[in-house]
Amino acid sequence: MNANFKHPLLPPATIGIVGGGQLGQMMALSAKAMGYHVGILDPTPQAPAGQVADFQITAAYEDTAALMELAKRSDVLTYEFENVDEDALIAAQRYAQLPQGTELLHITGDRLNEKQFLHDHGIPVTPFAPVNDQQSLNYALNRVGTPAILKTVTGGYDGHGQADINEAQPSDDALALLDKPCILEARQEFRTEVSMMVTRSAAGVVTTFPLVENRHQHHILHTTIAPANVQQTVHEMARKMAVSIANALELRGVLGIEFFVLPDDTLLVNELAPRPHNSGHYTIEACNISQFEAHIRSICGLPIPAITQTSPAVMRNLLGADLTLARQHLIDHPEWHFHDYGKAAVKPQRKMGHVTVLNEDIDSALTSLALLKGEQ
Repeated sequence: MNANFKHPLLPPATIGIVGGGQLGQMMALSAKAMGYHVGILDPTPQAPAGQVADFQITAAYEDTAALMELAKRSDVLTYEFENVDEDALIAAQRYAQLPQGTELLHITGDRLNEKQFLHDHGIPVTPFAPVNDQQSLNYALNRVGTPAILKTVTGGYDGHGQADINEAQPSDDALALLDKPCILEARQEFRTEVSMMVTRSAAGVVTTFPLVENRHQHHILHTTIAPANVQQTVHEMARKMAVSIANALELRGVLGIEFFVLPDDTLLVNELAPRPHNSGHYTIEACNISQFEAHIRSICGLPIPAITQTSPAVMRNLLGADLTLARQHLIDHPEWHFHDYGKAAVKPQRKMGHVTVLNEDIDSALTSLALLKGEQ
């Protein structure tokens, strides 16, 4: 991991963000509010983050020359997604700081590396085994059992790159994944999915956000309820695990941790995200600082305050045509905190924006958002 800054990186220094989607956009908005300059690398002209940044370099992520240009024009680099070329980032450190380092990407960008890292550090995970071909799949099924989920170790998101295996004889969908390295994971009968954002300062102080409940549709996050309605012991257990993981990673920036709550109120870690996370969007309105400001503070070496949630909240993703529907109903819902990511094209199952509602009564907040039926 990179050495800590000797001094905090103060505004108007330039922050370079690899990735121009909505996470980069919200990072950039936080950074700009603090007086930083922001540059973006993204292949899409006028990407969501590029619309609010000082400059955008429009080039492919694997374009090493473009990444070097971003580094030369920046004081510090960060990223908004996992699949960034590690070697290129290492080379870019000749020109700009990379406080998150590349080890974080090496671990979290590969499902097998991630599960092994967590297991090695005493963090409970579902049983798993590596899979490279039909023979190793048979071995993994004997070891892990069914029902199970076969996943590619890299590249999958929102349900892509995975297949359920309910019997000893895998389906064609599962076998089709074997052209890439995979991992087989035992499928858990969990009660609730929850997540927690965690960050760590340059001085090594770990700060956690509240634990939240996540509801998915078609493998895509649909609704987040903050805080999660689970036993206090579950909140405390999640925080303890988050602190352990952040310290083991020597974390800089923000990390999202997804958990399964099992029927006996124990936790398994399902997945890590080395960046701000969809389930942390509620923090923009509902906490004293957002996950995005915490990320900027951490990578720039600034102190991070203890997190307080000022109101219970519900965050609802806007997928595809949901965005148009939400726009039409804005006039009737002053309680909505409406976010439009500014993407050029509306596509089914694509995250186009989100709405957050603050309310002491979670049921009322859910009712407020109920007219957004969601894509079927």
